[in-house]
Amino acid sequence: MVSLSGREACGAIGCALDNPDQDIRFLFPQSTSYRTLYVQIDQRGGQPLYRRVMELLRDKLDGIYETIDVPYTYYLIYKGGTQIGYIHGINQKGKYGGMQIFIAMDMTGKILNLYYQKLSSPEASVFRSEQFKKQLVGITLADYYKHDYYKTSEKYAKLDRIARIRDLSRESSEDFRNSLRGIRKNLILTDQFFLGKIYDAHFLKSQELLKRKG
Repeated sequence: MVSLSGREACGAIGCALDNPDQDIRFLFPQSTSYRTLYVQIDQRGGQPLYRRVMELLRDKLDGIYETIDVPYTYYLIYKGGTQIGYIHGINQKGKYGGMQIFIAMDMTGKILNLYYQKLSSPEASVFRSEQFKKQLVGITLADYYKHDYYKTSEKYAKLDRIARIRDLSRESSEDFRNSLRGIRKNLILTDQFFLGKIYDAHFLKSQELLKRKG
């Protein structure tokens, strides 16, 4: 694996892979190289973007893990000279401590693979299992935004891909919910930073439907 760029000293990183060469091979077996970029909300959009991320997340950002100046580490993945996807990880509060959740995505922001680098739950093996992870494969940010409306409507219950993700743990429902939140935030940041906000229209539609129902 060849790194096209890097940084020897990068200060306080929001969430970086411990062994990028090895981990990227695992998450993107077909990759031949990668490029590392460091992105901050305060440098890409400042307070308006920070507020927008909270709006899209439908939750407040944490004052420790999720400040406006957190440097997010992105790995741009290549096969030959062509970029084929992204890997990005976020810090997320868990019941027993912080989580570090990495997602491998294609160029449209669709989840291809999931990796918990850090997870203190006594049921960590459940969340790291292929049985749990395969439920996330194919999920996009559009599915999350549709879920905002679908979960309030019996008519669309069968179409709600997020609601169909099963909590396979016995006593870790809080970490299950935290995982889904962290994954949503991960996808939101990727869309805002790199994908040209292509999923904003899905969020707007879900909010319009919620207003009509309300």
